[in-house]
This record gives sequence, structure tokens and C-alpha cells, in this order.
Amino acid sequence: MKVLQKSALALAASSLLTTAAFAQTAPAAEAPEASPITANVTVVNDYRYRGMTQSNYKPAIQGGFDYAHESGFYIGNWNSSISWISDGYPKGTTNSTGQNLTPNTGPSAPIEMDFYAGFKKELIGEGFASDLGLLQYYYPMANAPTNGCGGTGSNGAYRNACGANPNTTEIYLAQNFTFGPLTGFAKISYALSNIFGINNSSGSYYPDLTMNYDTGVWGLALNGHVGYQYVSNTQTLSGVAYNFSYTDWKLGLTKDFGGGLSGNVSYVGTTSPKANGSYLWYVPTGNATSKSAGQGGALVSLTKTF
Repeated sequence: MKVLQKSALALAASSLLTTAAFAQTAPAAEAPEASPITANVTVVNDYRYRGMTQSNYKPAIQGGFDYAHESGFYIGNWNSSISWISDGYPKGTTNSTGQNLTPNTGPSAPIEMDFYAGFKKELIGEGFASDLGLLQYYYPMANAPTNGCGGTGSNGAYRNACGANPNTTEIYLAQNFTFGPLTGFAKISYALSNIFGINNSSGSYYPDLTMNYDTGVWGLALNGHVGYQYVSNTQTLSGVAYNFSYTDWKLGLTKDFGGGLSGNVSYVGTTSPKANGSYLWYVPTGNATSKSAGQGGALVSLTKTF
């Protein structure tokens, strides 16, 4: 579930700036052309997406590549290790009607693969790129759980645990902005399918705002993010509203070490909705209880861009 904080076009622009700086210091040398292809790899202590852990609060390794054409068209792939699907469907998992969703073994789904394409261009002015794209989240899985989402509770407490396909398709529209040292983007993503294995959730959407402030000191930048995950078709069962919608936020500090290497330290949190005293976005603990998948916590990551 990649957050496109720095698109392929932005990475290509960064390469162009580096080339220009080199040309000024060595005018006799011919500057190489910036490559339209960039790649990245990240290690992080906990993979969070829209505030929710995807790796059960454990480390993850991530990476991908982007291709950006001068016309504004881009395409890319991004991947991360995950555990939330196999954690949520261990052997013998049943739904609200007692149907055994994993009779033989739990599913194996150790990786998330994101594929995206779009068009990004400075239509308003310099530093104000508009971005329109399509994003497919794909989870290759062995021993997929049985889809038992037609039973009682499949729109309530069991809405994200009845075996719905986790693969998700979203379209997005973003507007980037630059005001001196302040950069960022406002974005809205709209789900054309169920989102992340939640039954009957097509039409959900996620507006968010991300900002970065370059302090000009030691390569440090301040980062801020806030978003709202709206999950469609909230149901009320026995007088209880099972509303999966929530707000997430993040505050952080990024250090640019040069040479395409950067580090980030941040704090993330969510409103983590509950119903009947139980978290709706949860991490199983193995002892008939669960904990929030969106509890507040610190993130530490190191990224290398090529």
C-alpha cells in the first residue's frame, strides 16, 4: 500500500538538479542524461499504511521502481513484506455462522505488490504538478481462505474476516504544491472494488494531506500527514453500528544523507474504531483477544534511491 510521497517524476527532477550542480562545478565535463527509471529500497521497523500495521508491528523490507516519461506519463511497481492476511486467517478460522474458512491450513501471503500508472504534469505552474492515476494492490496468496461473506455478520463484526478477496483497485487524483521550503500534496483515492478484504466496501475513499518543510539545516525536513479512511456501507446490527471509518495522522523528521540515502523517524496514530468493545481493525493475539492495528507508535526507516 504504497504512499506515493515522491513520484518517479519528482525523482527524475531531483536527478536533473544533481546533474545541473555537477555541471556548474565542472563545466568542461559533459553532464550525463537523467535516467527515466529510478528504483528504491527501504527497511522499516513496522509497515504502516493509512495508519494501520501491515506487518503486526514487526520490521518489513520494501522496494520498487518507477518509469517517468517526459510527457508526464509514469508507471511503476512497489512491494513490501506483510503478515496481516496470514495473521488474520490462521488454520481453523471460522466466520460468524461457524463456516470453516481455512479447513486445512492458513493462507500464505507474505508480500504485497502494488502496480500503478498515471499522468503527472505541472498544469497550473512550476511546482504545482497535477497527478491522475490508477493503483492495483495485489496479494499473491497460497491456500486462500474460503469466501463466506454471505452469512450473518459479514457486514458487521466479521466484515473484514469472512474471506473477501484482499486485492484492491483504486483511482486517485492529487495536486502537488510548492511554497518555498514547504512542499506537499492533497490527494483523494477512490475504491473501484472492495478494499483490503472488507466485504461490501466498494466506493470507499481516502482523502489525505501530506506536507514537508525543508529546514535548510543538516539536510533535515519536517513531515506531517493526515488522512481519513471512509469505508462505505456501514451496517447497524442489533443496535450496534459497525463503522470501519477512521482518521490517521503522522508527524516525522527526515534526514537526507546524500547519495540517494535518507532516514526517517516519525510517530503515527489513528482513531482506531471499535464496536461492542472490540477493535474493528485488529491484530489477532492468539488467545481469543485482539489488539488495535492502529495503535500509536514510532516508525524508523532507511531508504536508498537509485
